[in-house]
Amino acid sequence: MWQRRAFLRAAGAGFAAGLLPRQVQALERNELVFASAVQTAGGGYGAVLLGERGDVIAAIDLPDRGHDITISREAGRGVVFARQPGTFALVFDPDGREAPVTLTSVEGRHFFGHGLFSPDGRLLYATESDFEAARGVVGIYDATDGYRRIGELSTYGTGPHEMLLMPDGVTLVVANGGIETHPDFGRTELNIETMDPSVVFIDRRDGALVGQLRLDAGLHQLSIRHMAIDGRGRVWFGCQYKGASGDSPQLVGYATMDGEISLIDLPPGTLADLRNYVGSVATSADGAMVAVSSPQGDLLVAIDVEGRRPVLVETLRNGCGLAADGRGFVATSGEGEMVGLAGAERAPQRFDFLFDNHVLRVD
Repeated sequence: MWQRRAFLRAAGAGFAAGLLPRQVQALERNELVFASAVQTAGGGYGAVLLGERGDVIAAIDLPDRGHDITISREAGRGVVFARQPGTFALVFDPDGREAPVTLTSVEGRHFFGHGLFSPDGRLLYATESDFEAARGVVGIYDATDGYRRIGELSTYGTGPHEMLLMPDGVTLVVANGGIETHPDFGRTELNIETMDPSVVFIDRRDGALVGQLRLDAGLHQLSIRHMAIDGRGRVWFGCQYKGASGDSPQLVGYATMDGEISLIDLPPGTLADLRNYVGSVATSADGAMVAVSSPQGDLLVAIDVEGRRPVLVETLRNGCGLAADGRGFVATSGEGEMVGLAGAERAPQRFDFLFDNHVLRVD
C-alpha cells in the first residue's frame, strides 16, 4: 500500500522525530494508516499518523490548532489546515526528504480548515474567506511551484467549510455554511438573522457555477458544514442549527448534481440527542452507509443510505472524527479515544493526546 512505502522512508526532516525501528515495525503490523490534527499532552498542537492498531507512527508540530488534513500520493505531500479563522496551512513531505512548508493566507483571507489536491497532485485547493466582503472563495495553489497562490474561485456564498472533489474529477462541491465571520471578532457569528447556507457545485477548471442548492427558506439558520460522497455520487451533509434552542430541525441530508436536495427524517430521540449539531460526516468504504457525529451530544450515528434510516446509534464522549476503515468506521474523540463503529470490531484505544474534529484514512 502507498502509505507503507511512503512512511517507511520517512526520515524526520518534516516530523518531530524520524521513524524509529519500533515505528517501522508498527507500519508492518498495520494495514491502514489514519491522520488527525491533535492537541498534545503539553497543551500544544500537532498532527499524527496512526496505524489501525493504535500505533503512533509519526508526529509533526503545528504553530496553532489544526482542523483537517489532506494527503496526495500524486503530489507526495500532505497538508494540515488551520482551524478557521486560522491563517496557516502546513505542507509536509510524508517521505521526510524535505522540511515542511508553512503557507500563510494572503492579505484579506483566512482559511476555513479544509482543502484538497487535484487528481494529478499539481494544484491544491483551500476554502477561504474574503472577510471584508463576507464572501467565500477557493484559494488555488501551485504544488509544482512552492505552493504559490495563483488564483481563487468564488464559492457563491458565505462561510465555505468542507470541500470535496466529485467522482468526475472536475467538479468541486462546497458546503457554504452561510455564516459571516471576521478575524477582528474571532469566531463570533455576525449574521445569524440573515444566514444563507447552500451546497454548490463548481467547475474547478474555470470556476463556473454548475449548480447551487438551498434548503427551504425557513431553514436558513441551518448551517451546512461537512460532507461525504456515497456510492451513487450523492453528497451527504450534516448541519449545525443556529436558531432558537427550542427548535429541533432535521440535521442530515443529501444533495445531487441533478439538483435534488433533501433532509432525511431521523427518529425524534436520535435527533434530540444530536443537540442541533453534526460535527463530521463519512461514508463507508463500499458507500452503503454514512456516519455522522455530534461532539455536543456525545453521539455517533450510522445510516443506511438507501433506507435513509439509522442502523446503529452509539455514544462517544466528545466524539467527532469519522473515517471508513474497510469494515465500518473509526471514530475519534476530543477525550483522546479511537473506537470502532458499525462493523469495525476494535477495542477502544486511548492516547495521551486529544483528537481534533476530523480523522483521515490515508489511502
